[in-house]
Amino acid sequence: MGLSDAELDAVRAIERAGGAEDGLGPFFAGADEARPVREVRVEPFLIARHPLTVAQVRHWLPEYEDSLADSASGTARVEDDLDELLATLPFRLPSEAEWEYAARAGTTTLTFRGDGKPDEEQLLDDFADEERTAAAENAFGLAAMGSANEICADVWIPHFMDAPADARPRTGDGPRVARGGAGDLYPWQGCDEWLLLLSATRYKLYGFTAVRPVAPVPTGPEYAQTAPVTAAL
Repeated sequence: MGLSDAELDAVRAIERAGGAEDGLGPFFAGADEARPVREVRVEPFLIARHPLTVAQVRHWLPEYEDSLADSASGTARVEDDLDELLATLPFRLPSEAEWEYAARAGTTTLTFRGDGKPDEEQLLDDFADEERTAAAENAFGLAAMGSANEICADVWIPHFMDAPADARPRTGDGPRVARGGAGDLYPWQGCDEWLLLLSATRYKLYGFTAVRPVAPVPTGPEYAQTAPVTAAL
């Protein structure tokens, strides 16, 4: 888990090739916020195929309104209703480790598509088009990872030093961690917003957020047991 030296080199290669609209000094200066790379043990879990849509949020909050969404099938950007939604939702938020494991889908590259500069093909907001949604899936069948800024269960700490090795969220006071968000700034106006699509990109949550629920894998004699997974993300 975390931003590796190889990934930093891949971003430098994009910059040298002229693929960066702006200087990437701020990105490299803040790279330690997603380091050091570490190995994390991730227990099996269930995660939503895509962030909650406006229609799905209204299942729990019937009066929910979203001025940022174009349709009820678009990603819900929750702000003032966030605490109420989380209190009502019969699921939990992913930890940072779970989110990154899901985003990487077994890869160690900048995004699940490789080390090239991401483009608009990786962005998705409306899930009404099943063919388009399927095209945006990674190897785990998860769509739009990195497109919307998604809240994690962890409190913001600007590095991974002394973080749990078992994927538990880090707790405490202060803002939560957010992952992704490139689609929230599209069409990109410079400042290299595409960097928000990177699997390792992390930052403090401010304002609205998308929610991708997580649930435990059911246990019992009627369910097949799955062995825990250990992986360097």
